[in-house]
Amino acid sequence: MSKPKENNRKKKLIKALWILYSIGIGIFFLIILMINLGWFGHMPSMKELENPSSALASDIYASDGQLIGRYYVKDRSTSKHEDISPNVYNALIATEDARFHEHSGVDGWAILRAVVFLGSKGGGSTITQQLAKNLFPRPDNPNIFQMVIIKLKEWVMAVKLEKRLTKNEIITLYLNTVPFGSNVYGIKNASLTFYSKPPSELTVDEAAILVGMLQATTRLNPYKNPENSLRRRNTVISQMEKYGYLKVKEAHELKKKPLKLNYHKISHHEGLAPYFRQIVANEVKEICKTLKKPDGSNYDLYKDGLKIYTTLNVNMQQHAEAAVEEHISEMQQLFINQHSYKDGSIWKKYQKYLDGAIKSTQRYRKLKDEGLSHQQIMGYMNTPVEMTVFAWNKDHEIDTTMTPVDSVKYMKMMLQAGFMALDPFTGEVKAWVGGIDHTYYQYDHVNRNTKRQVGSTIKPLLYCLAVDNGFSPCGVVSTMPQSFPTIANYDAGGSKHGAMTMQKALAGSINNAALYLIKQVGINSFADFMEKCGIDSKIDKVPSLALGVTDISLYEMLAAYTMFPTGGTHVEPIFITKIEDKNGSVLKSFVPTQRELINSNTAYKMVRMMQGVVDHGTAKRIRYRYKLEGSIAGKTGTTNEQADAWFIGYTPQIIAGSWVGCDDRYLRFGSTRLGQGASAALPIWAYFMRRVYADKSLKISPEAKFEEPENFNPCEVLVDPASLGPSWNGGTGEDGEPVEYIPDTEWQ
Repeated sequence: MSKPKENNRKKKLIKALWILYSIGIGIFFLIILMINLGWFGHMPSMKELENPSSALASDIYASDGQLIGRYYVKDRSTSKHEDISPNVYNALIATEDARFHEHSGVDGWAILRAVVFLGSKGGGSTITQQLAKNLFPRPDNPNIFQMVIIKLKEWVMAVKLEKRLTKNEIITLYLNTVPFGSNVYGIKNASLTFYSKPPSELTVDEAAILVGMLQATTRLNPYKNPENSLRRRNTVISQMEKYGYLKVKEAHELKKKPLKLNYHKISHHEGLAPYFRQIVANEVKEICKTLKKPDGSNYDLYKDGLKIYTTLNVNMQQHAEAAVEEHISEMQQLFINQHSYKDGSIWKKYQKYLDGAIKSTQRYRKLKDEGLSHQQIMGYMNTPVEMTVFAWNKDHEIDTTMTPVDSVKYMKMMLQAGFMALDPFTGEVKAWVGGIDHTYYQYDHVNRNTKRQVGSTIKPLLYCLAVDNGFSPCGVVSTMPQSFPTIANYDAGGSKHGAMTMQKALAGSINNAALYLIKQVGINSFADFMEKCGIDSKIDKVPSLALGVTDISLYEMLAAYTMFPTGGTHVEPIFITKIEDKNGSVLKSFVPTQRELINSNTAYKMVRMMQGVVDHGTAKRIRYRYKLEGSIAGKTGTTNEQADAWFIGYTPQIIAGSWVGCDDRYLRFGSTRLGQGASAALPIWAYFMRRVYADKSLKISPEAKFEEPENFNPCEVLVDPASLGPSWNGGTGEDGEPVEYIPDTEWQ
């Protein structure tokens, strides 16, 4: 073959190759154009890329600004560039994209390296491409053709991002969207979760841990797999040394450091004040129905990154939770040691209730759905299995083996408690404990929708109405049985004491005295007054209303009692101060609702009478057993057969109340000695106040005094004590607590 012909063929081949190359380049750019136009599926606009719609977690803060909880679909939050430590940026660039500041979104050298070495020398994706992938996640299980299109889409998005955003904006947006495992998204949440600190404070080794985890969020999770995480951390440190972010000696020393975490994952059940966080969530969800975003849609608690500021005091909440645990863990043992509970005979008496509880369990319903008969199901329900149940130990749970039926009995017999504390002058809720453990018992016993019989804690409201209508604390009241249109000779107890003053009757919680007073002021008038006190529970207008037969929430009762320490002003409790959007703009703020309900003289007379309850009456163990000093007033409450135990007490600076009982009212203490309000509920209040007084940061002092009104006239009527009937020294009140004689001269 002649040389000219051979050269001619080579020219044709080269020309053909160039044509094919040009066609390939043309097809490639055509595909890129089609992708950009959205012909292969939705291509996000620059507006979407710059303002990702990823769901943002909403944060809830205590009164001091401390983050106490988070509401989310995905636990994600955002940080500004300056709020992230340079250590994080350096570790990320050194590990994931060393040429980050040189390329324009797509790194040709990295792609070539990945193809030649099949990924063994690192991947070809840049941080910008990974950001595109984070903002618009890939579909599950794509085929080869789809994967190619997806990759090209990410290239297009990466180039767009590089054109419109600075490098600092790109890397910050990446760190705000990247997943860190455990449903945690974004560097801020990762830093708070694993180190309990903001990302601005992350050290080099801490940053290396978090950045290293991005390669495999489960396998390299420092909390779950510390050994894997430590090895990966050292690899990241080596990369930082390689690219000049660390000196050799510094890197060597950092690799010697042990892995040290301060792990704190805020979950729905765990952490501080879970019942409070749940009530705040419910309230904010209702408020969001009235708040519109700029696009006209309603705000979403779980997606819109709201900031919710509350009145909760972290220290008081911790003191309240500790007080509930200290007392209920002790009472629980006494409760189950009762004979009928210890030998199980209680369930023979209440078999129908037990059967209903068994049938409502998830295990029973599942077997029923599978078509098993009741007899077959009960065979399984009476077969021992391994399970985890609540227990009063460090972890609040224990692994054990018992039958599902026995587990129902066990969990039903757990005493429950509700406790709330607030500032009576502002209405700000400072502590809220809705139950003994939110993981196992989500039912909130403080919530205003949770009603229980209040017993004698209703009596201060009745006495207040009487005093406001001219009755004197030193005036005589009858303790004889009372007759009403619906009932004759109603004897609720106390006639053995004879005639006595109001102050003495309240201190001893004498039931017949309360019946006498409601007869004087009128049942309808008392019901109306209760409504004015903020009680919106259903009120039965019957004589026993004076004895606390009505079901009322702890929340409502504390609100009603605020008029005593405030000099007559009713203050509605509040627990949210403001709600902001993700940018810090205030969407809604809240202020206390206050109104004068009684005059200051009436309020102070009630304070003095309720101090008598503490100093001499049914709550006197506050003094002799718990050694609490200072100005304290309050009232115990016990319902029929000890199904409910109450105590509400207040000082000049704070008001708090506790309720104790079982969720099922048929389960209760068998004796007044253990089940009365003074025994079952009051100790929580006392343990709480001990801690509050000892915590000087709270500035709640036993030296504070109730403010006496000007020209206060304590007793319009003075009575000869000898004419009041038997002395109380050595006797007991209606709640079973030892009480003693109160000289009327104390009122002068």
